[in-house]
Amino acid sequence: MDNMQEIVVPPGKKKERLDLFLVHHVENATRNKVQQAIRNGHVLVDGQPARASHQVAPGEIVSITLPRPPPQEALPENIPLDIVYEDDALMVVNKPAGMVTHPAYGNYTGTLVNALLYYTRGLSGTGDALRPGVVHRLDKDTSGLLVIAKNDQIHAGLARQFADRTVEREYRAVVWGRFRSRSGTIETQLGRSKSDRKKIAVVEKGKHAVTLYTVIDQFEYLSHMSIHLKTGRTHQIRVHLAHEGHPVFGDPTYGGRRIAAGPRTGRQKAEVQNLLSLISRQALHARTLGFVHPGSGKQLMFDSGLPDDMKAVLERIAGRL
Repeated sequence: MDNMQEIVVPPGKKKERLDLFLVHHVENATRNKVQQAIRNGHVLVDGQPARASHQVAPGEIVSITLPRPPPQEALPENIPLDIVYEDDALMVVNKPAGMVTHPAYGNYTGTLVNALLYYTRGLSGTGDALRPGVVHRLDKDTSGLLVIAKNDQIHAGLARQFADRTVEREYRAVVWGRFRSRSGTIETQLGRSKSDRKKIAVVEKGKHAVTLYTVIDQFEYLSHMSIHLKTGRTHQIRVHLAHEGHPVFGDPTYGGRRIAAGPRTGRQKAEVQNLLSLISRQALHARTLGFVHPGSGKQLMFDSGLPDDMKAVLERIAGRL
């Protein structure tokens, strides 16, 4: 439950910006947290939303709702797991869309880590207490394969392979538009968007990011893609494809739920709405994962079939509704 506080501006109080006033009067509040709460409408002055620059005056009642501090460790939860492979050292699981990889702000329960802790207490402790066993992650609404480490030595060996970019990862995506070339490379710098800090964008001074793609099949206004990563930046595939004018179909963050190619007539637009009704998230799936087992030295390779929502979109567009 979130923490709501009310503060009466005391008599004789000199004028002060609302955000600074709250930083000085709310325990553990930072200016960033306060400004975020103001932007989200969680700060009221005399019952009305106010700007961060509002000058507080004596007698005003300021209320602020801040999220409670996160738990110090993740708790076990009885959530089903789709385990593709398991031995004494590691696991490979198929994460469904809609599941967050590990607890974080706004998602402290119902995550893959909560499910793993119920299944086994034998997970690596590398990193913080909210990420036991987690070597890499997938976005909440990206489905597919993840490897989980059961001890610190295995975790270090897997992390080294990700850092050295020797892990084989293939993604499948359904994206807007058709491509002139059957294969290509997208190479940019990625960083936080200046207009929306929750988004990633192509920026001048960001982190180097490289995505390789191959067209598997093309339809009138959608394409089925195979994608390989040379780097592993946050939202990399989604941002790169959107930057090229081919947002991932269904992606609400990077333009995938708007018509980005093809349909112009009322009938075609109705077709698109029918397709979008089949999938509530970005049509992106981590299909293949390959790595060297840090314990045995054996090369392991795993594949996961497309989830039902992506299959439904492809079957519908191939059959022309």
